[in-house]
Amino acid sequence: MKLRITPRSLFLLGLCTVLFSTSLVAADMSAAAKALAKIDDEWSAAALKKDAAKVASYYAEDAIAYPPNAPALIGREAAGKAWAQMLSDPNLVSMSWKTIHAEIATSGEFGLTTGAYEATVKGADGKLATDKGKYVCAWRKGKDGTWKAVHDIWSSDSK
Repeated sequence: MKLRITPRSLFLLGLCTVLFSTSLVAADMSAAAKALAKIDDEWSAAALKKDAAKVASYYAEDAIAYPPNAPALIGREAAGKAWAQMLSDPNLVSMSWKTIHAEIATSGEFGLTTGAYEATVKGADGKLATDKGKYVCAWRKGKDGTWKAVHDIWSSDSK
């Protein structure tokens, strides 16, 4: 019996590998990391609702955001202004992200989330265009126990 590998079987094998790997990453997260991932997902829900004030509230006062193809934004206020401008753009249809991995430092003071984002905009021609990319966010736990984003970077998968 010969084993025949087709493009379709390679695709299905690759898809299974990705799905299985993603579930392993999520399963390996500690309870504290899962709680941080939940906070990151709530942050995304605020962006999806286009609630710029809520989005900005997830940043620490001294946070730095690193948007693609733009200068770094220093501080919660600067990041909040940029998010307000982006989320109020009438051509923005939706913006959200999904946490794929989270981890907490042994000290419990710092955390990290990574994942994928998707933004859909309406072009001048009325057609929808979707940008997909990835992100990394470093978090710091405050004295009051709340997590705040301190470094937030994202980049497009587009060329």
